Amino acid sequence: MTAEQVSEQAAAWFDRGEFREVLARRVAMATESQRSDRQAQLRAYLHQEIAPSLVEMGFTLHWLENAEAAHCPFLVARRRENDALPTMLCYGHGDVVFGDDENWRSGLTPWQLSEEGDRWYGRGSADNKGQHSVNIAALQQIFHARGGHLGFNCTLLFEMGEEISSPGLAALCQQHGELLQADLFIASDGPRVNAERPTLFLGSRGCVNFQLSINARDNACHSGNWGGLLSNPATQLANAIASLVNQQGQLQVTALKAPSVSAAVRDILSDIIVAGNPGDPQTDITWGEAGLSQSERLYAANTLEVLSMVAGNPQRPMNAIPPTATAVCQLRFVVGTDWQNLVSHLQAHLVAHGFPQVEVTFLRGSPATRLDPTDPLVDWTLAIMAESSGKKPALLPNLGGSLPNDVFADILGLPTLWIPHSYPACGQHGVNEHMLKSIAREGLLIMTRLLWQLGEQGNAIVARHRAHRTPEAK
Repeated sequence: MTAEQVSEQAAAWFDRGEFREVLARRVAMATESQRSDRQAQLRAYLHQEIAPSLVEMGFTLHWLENAEAAHCPFLVARRRENDALPTMLCYGHGDVVFGDDENWRSGLTPWQLSEEGDRWYGRGSADNKGQHSVNIAALQQIFHARGGHLGFNCTLLFEMGEEISSPGLAALCQQHGELLQADLFIASDGPRVNAERPTLFLGSRGCVNFQLSINARDNACHSGNWGGLLSNPATQLANAIASLVNQQGQLQVTALKAPSVSAAVRDILSDIIVAGNPGDPQTDITWGEAGLSQSERLYAANTLEVLSMVAGNPQRPMNAIPPTATAVCQLRFVVGTDWQNLVSHLQAHLVAHGFPQVEVTFLRGSPATRLDPTDPLVDWTLAIMAESSGKKPALLPNLGGSLPNDVFADILGLPTLWIPHSYPACGQHGVNEHMLKSIAREGLLIMTRLLWQLGEQGNAIVARHRAHRTPEAK
């Protein structure tokens, strides 16, 4: 059998409605990890939906508890065909954000897959049930086409807590490095650059959430009796934030700015057009770092966002000077940013600008990652994607958002290749979330051909990757 023939079989399987049937079952399971009462559903998803499809392909299952979040277990599934073959690690998460049932459009519900034109609506259809279902289906197509073999060793890692920042995932990878040992990592999450263009991204921006607060006094004071005599924490905090990021969204903290965009990254991003697609919000062309294109601002720059601000009672404002003010902010950053010293950098900047009273509290954070775009694995993957889709795929040095990619790239030391099967306007984390049928079908054909070629060329491409990484080869 050839790559073309197995792709034709995969397309026929999809067109018979079998993928839709699988996705409908999985969407129907309310696996909301943000709710403490969903433990049964989270476990059932792995036992009833994921495990059977992998056991049928001869995978050995390893059920691992989560010491940091007991309601979010892990499943590691391994299939070893031959120690002389390369090993691929794949990843998916079966948990979803809150269903937000009451706010979906009339006729839609988060727990029932609904079809309208090219759209399949349902919570998790895009993030991440639809995406990992595509990849499992591609493995099944290869397994059957090769008569019960893949042509490579395969390990799959499933978590059920990604939507609550993946508690326990890093510890799992540190403790079970031998179980998860592999030669390369291929997975799907996040969006393409747009609905029409297949995309490969090599990592993700990092993310740090932090809190800024001013606690001036214990109680509010009448603004008529004390205005002009007492400091206003809300006014002070607004000005403090303005010293961190200006009126055009440009980061003002020198120590937290992104490194200069390299020539290689600039060349990659010159081929990327962001926004301007149906369903996208209208971008502000004057917003963001000066001297950068829109794609560079999204994928190669650091951005500081104010997520929320509170002073007084916004629902019932009083004629009083609020005693405190608080803001939760976020820094999205690229590789090379000194994010681990964020608190000290912010404190030094605020003191220098006259705001020593602002307290900075680190909330949570994850590193930025990026595979070298000159790695032979990158061109190999892009060529297969182009051959399968008949389109020029987009290459992103990293996703604009964040993923737990650091556990695979840094802890496990793997080259990471992400091929998303969604698009920016999918409604991810909002109401009316949906997957495009056209992307799911195209994604299945891409992954089927890619995994077929991994079985054909795996040892050779892994050898080229290793040679590229050794100093003697450069």
